[in-house]
Amino acid sequence: MNLHILLLGAKRFIGKDAIREACYPEHARGPAGDEAFERAFERDKDALRQIGAVIEVGSADAFFDDEIGYRIPTEQTSLPEIRFESDEAAVLGLAAQVWQQATLAKATGRALAKLKGQGVEIDPSRLEVVAPAITADEPAFEPLWDAISKRRQVSFPYQRADETQPTTRRVQPWGLARSSGRWYVVGFDVDRGAERVFRLSRIVGTVRLTGKSGAYDVPAGTDVREVARRLSPSYPSVRAQVRVRQGTGVGLRRRAESVTPIADHPGWDALVVEGPVHELSDEVLTYGADVVVEAPRSLRDDVVDRLRAVVAAGEEAR
Repeated sequence: MNLHILLLGAKRFIGKDAIREACYPEHARGPAGDEAFERAFERDKDALRQIGAVIEVGSADAFFDDEIGYRIPTEQTSLPEIRFESDEAAVLGLAAQVWQQATLAKATGRALAKLKGQGVEIDPSRLEVVAPAITADEPAFEPLWDAISKRRQVSFPYQRADETQPTTRRVQPWGLARSSGRWYVVGFDVDRGAERVFRLSRIVGTVRLTGKSGAYDVPAGTDVREVARRLSPSYPSVRAQVRVRQGTGVGLRRRAESVTPIADHPGWDALVVEGPVHELSDEVLTYGADVVVEAPRSLRDDVVDRLRAVVAAGEEAR
């Protein structure tokens, strides 16, 4: 993220020294640190190219042509003008609501502050093309993100659904991935000597970073998303019956098995949709009072419980 922000927001080519100070401060000067920085820099450039970023190489110094620098031109990253139908625009409007996600915004803010401190000129308006489009509400997300970027081992109290007490886990985190609507950290469990996946919502205490930066390497060819899909539990789908106010619930309507006007509730439609309970709860709650769950009971109870938790949290904050 930091490298993407630096290269995308820069108005000029940025030299390696500035990139290293801003994005890779954990790699100390010296043969070992220099080699680790080069590996990390090449790895991150490859990752950016894989998601479509075009990295330009040019002179970073007007007086010395041999000072190589890098940048990402926004004209090659931004999409051309696209026109949407009204229903498509409505879906995009709903998706845009998650761009204000606080945890990812903090990471961006820290990166910008660090770059500014290095004298790198950043134009924030150029960063709109990489606005985060997914939420990460778990408190463990931010320290794990930090540990992954620095390749530092972590420890945290973790409580599985079948356990009455949490146990301490020591992990070398490789990456974060989202599967079945949940965030997971993928890594090497030091005590068990094997790769493991941990659900962030089951980390019940502080994530502590231990040891030095660059203490381990992620195995070559590791795809954290594939590991998360393989090791994380799968959730059975349910067929849900929901009542949706007419003119709302576009996302639900587009994938509903059926949409039927309700005679005794003018202005409302009955929809049948399918999915895991927790994913349906996430979606239903985004529509507020415009969607009411009729069945099954498990989905209705989950939505009600989460709404009550919000109310309780609000009362505690007063």
